[in-house]
Amino acid sequence: MPPATTTDRTPSPQGPACRPRRLVLPGVLALLLALGSLVLAAAPPASAATTPAAPQSQPAPRYPVGTALDGYLAEVLNPTSSPPGVDDWACRPTPTHPDPVILLPGTLYDVAETWQALGPILADHGYCVFGLNYGNDWLTTLTGGRVWAVGPIPRSAEQLAAFVQRVLAATGARQVDLVGWSQGGMMPRWYLRFDGGARFVHELVGLAPSNHGTTLDGLFALVDADQALGLPGPLTLAGCPACTEQQAGSPLLQQLNAGGDAQPGVREVVIETEDDEVVTPYTSAFLSGPGVTNITLQRQCPLDATDHLGIPYDPVALQDVLRALSGGSFADYQPVCSLSLPVLGGL
Repeated sequence: MPPATTTDRTPSPQGPACRPRRLVLPGVLALLLALGSLVLAAAPPASAATTPAAPQSQPAPRYPVGTALDGYLAEVLNPTSSPPGVDDWACRPTPTHPDPVILLPGTLYDVAETWQALGPILADHGYCVFGLNYGNDWLTTLTGGRVWAVGPIPRSAEQLAAFVQRVLAATGARQVDLVGWSQGGMMPRWYLRFDGGARFVHELVGLAPSNHGTTLDGLFALVDADQALGLPGPLTLAGCPACTEQQAGSPLLQQLNAGGDAQPGVREVVIETEDDEVVTPYTSAFLSGPGVTNITLQRQCPLDATDHLGIPYDPVALQDVLRALSGGSFADYQPVCSLSLPVLGGL
């Protein structure tokens, strides 16, 4: 694992040993735990708890800011919908925010499920915001558009390239910013490196991205025997080649990371939690090189308990995203700490 060379909030080497591990719950199944947690906890109003503190000059919010529960419900009821403030194709960038923001979900997830908080927050701050469901395969059709980001990663990068051009043509902008969760934070690096995307992207912000793959806490060792025999991995056979491609040490990741992590000319920010149970070890999310900033949430807020599933709804992570997109330094930056839980993030 290459060191995080340009870090403002360096990862704690003691983090994984002293913080409990948590179960991985995909997609709709996470809704069951989320509903149970809601019964046990008195939830404050969604918009008040999730929205980072805004400057005094910030206008009154126009869009309702949702929680992870809103995301899970949207995934069940209307998976192809856009969160409030997202995909307004009449939006035109301002001099303050000249780069439109494209939001990218992670493996098995979609825009509606992932970005019910960040989408409205960015729109309220004056950004033009768009979301891309990518990586469709037969699982996407089988589930009625509820499972995305499962197709081969190079094909997904081509879909991103086409979408970036569509956004640039619609908005008149010269570049975009990308914000992605999990695979959505790693896949754009293929686009930057191999599809000419670096000239069109100003900044890439990754929330718990799978930049150097994952061991899934050792579970991927179960498929090594198949790969040693030259057989397709079970996840590939199950309709998720992107899952196998995100295994630590996969041929795709070796090709992606050969010769260094950073892409010249693109600012890259990685925001990660020590309690990541999907990207393991959590430090495999971090990048090395010029123009890279790596942030560990527990270095900012030691009691932050968000995990991989909850980080798109974590109030601290959302403040970090706003900071990153504004171009601000993280050297002396301290976000406002607040309650954040596994799976749910902020309530």
